[in-house]
Amino acid sequence: MAGNEAAVHEFAMRALGDVGSALTASLVVIGDKLGLYRAMTAGPVTPKELAAKTETSERYVREWLNGQAAAGYVEYDPSTGRYTLPEASAACLTDDDSPACVLGAFQGMTAAMRAAPRIAEAFRSGEGVGWHEHDPDLFVGVERFFRPGYNAHLVSAWIPALDGVREKLERGARVADVGCGHGASTIIMGKAFPRSTFVGFDYHQASIDAARERAQRAGLSGSVAFEAAAAKSFPGKGYDLVTFFDCLHDMGDPVGAARHVCESLAPDGTLMLVEPFAHDETERNLNPVGRIFYSVSTLVCTPGSLSQEVGAALGAQAGEKRLRAVLKEAGFTRVRRATETPFNLVIEARP
Repeated sequence: MAGNEAAVHEFAMRALGDVGSALTASLVVIGDKLGLYRAMTAGPVTPKELAAKTETSERYVREWLNGQAAAGYVEYDPSTGRYTLPEASAACLTDDDSPACVLGAFQGMTAAMRAAPRIAEAFRSGEGVGWHEHDPDLFVGVERFFRPGYNAHLVSAWIPALDGVREKLERGARVADVGCGHGASTIIMGKAFPRSTFVGFDYHQASIDAARERAQRAGLSGSVAFEAAAAKSFPGKGYDLVTFFDCLHDMGDPVGAARHVCESLAPDGTLMLVEPFAHDETERNLNPVGRIFYSVSTLVCTPGSLSQEVGAALGAQAGEKRLRAVLKEAGFTRVRRATETPFNLVIEARP
């Protein structure tokens, strides 16, 4: 019995830690929205000083700072009553372009949690919940979360890992970026390869509108375009490269989408499939990264797929074996893992 009590206590403390993490996530979103983290980069501050810098209420700021200190996100000096944002925390919480930035993850995942009542209903009915039915902060947060990784790896590592693709892009190629969302991946490629032309496709019109605004601000309106279109019916033929960034598993009919790509490619064209990293065996994914991916898959990816035709529901931890099977069924004959990161698998496929 004593042993059981110890195990119960251990689990209870772990569960309470998760409650604290969930609450901290909301506080991070508030700190980001109000500029509290950015205001702390100038040096140690008192609650009153931080409130003055951000035009917020000192009493709220003091409570927020104590919560952040308890979470280990900021440091408190009782001798001065000042709070400091450590350098490591600043890299993750103030710089959207840093590969370590986690702000988008907090914004996107707290938005995903708002759909919990609908997802609970879907558990009973088996019906889906479409991407477009989520809180708009999910769309913004997902783009913010993925963009730093794409900035760090897409041009420098992922494209060079594909056979002959970088050379094509440097000379001038036609590229379709399917499931482009707010256009982060499309714009990164457009900046890197000005002789090529890029079209981003997404069924979600609001995301296409946001992507067009971003492309215009980046000065890429001539070489980068965005159109609302489904993955199984996007227009055009003879593409030298078609890309899917972290979206194939969200599709109701991934085989149909991949088959359409196969038919849309030039004879020597390439599909670059980027998906969340996963092993083929479930037990090998039971780790902190898998915990995140399985959780967001429950709230967003699987319901999204189930809301569409076929409803294959690959999930965010599909694994390479299952992805290869999808591509083979779609008509691709040459499929290989080009490279990987702790968060992504990059697969190259050719007809």
